Amino acid sequence: MKIRFFLVRCSLIVLVAGLPALASAQVAVIVAPSSSLASLTGDQVASIFLGKTSQLPNGKSAALADLPDTSTAREQFYSKAAGKSASQVKAAWSRLTFSGKATPPRELPSAADVKKFVAGNPDAIGYIEKSAVDSSVKVVLVVD
Repeated sequence: MKIRFFLVRCSLIVLVAGLPALASAQVAVIVAPSSSLASLTGDQVASIFLGKTSQLPNGKSAALADLPDTSTAREQFYSKAAGKSASQVKAAWSRLTFSGKATPPRELPSAADVKKFVAGNPDAIGYIEKSAVDSSVKVVLVVD
């Protein structure tokens, strides 16, 4: 009986320890299929989404698409791609907006809306969970 209890307890520990890995989905940075961009680095994506540059590497002005504050993909994206928390990102954009230096990303309600916006604009860039990617967009970076 003690061995059985021990095995059940060990199984639960292993299961709980593995949950964060399951909850942490990959996030894909996407552009329109017609975009000349083939790939981007993490630093380039962070610079674009933190307002440090308003241009894509191809020289075009970037049209940014963001997911809602409540999105786990958004939290993962900014945490992993930019090394910033949601409050740090919000503060950075508040400063940039107040000073007139930049316009924050367009916040769209869902991954489907981000895909539709990005697919229809060759200068747009956004991010969604990798599992939501389809042929309407092109992946330029995967954030683990």
